[in-house]
Amino acid sequence: MTSRSSLALTALLVASLGAGAAQAQKAAKPMEKCYGVSLAGKNDCKAGAGTSCAGTSVRNYQGDAWKLVPAGTCTKIKTPKGFGSLTAKA
Repeated sequence: MTSRSSLALTALLVASLGAGAAQAQKAAKPMEKCYGVSLAGKNDCKAGAGTSCAGTSVRNYQGDAWKLVPAGTCTKIKTPKGFGSLTAKA
């Protein structure tokens, strides 16, 4: 391998590592479970007894179904049924 090829390969490797680190920083944003804010079939998990998990809520703003939202925003999300909750609602 020539010096020029080696340099180009090193630059490519450094660039891809930098892009991966930036992606990881974006993904590391703190999230929290927010109950009562998801639309029917759009929950991330937990939708009451007899349901399996993600996408199983049957009603909009179902109180026992949660969606991941940026930390600190849940209780500020307003829906037609009230605000989001950090705990399941009946």
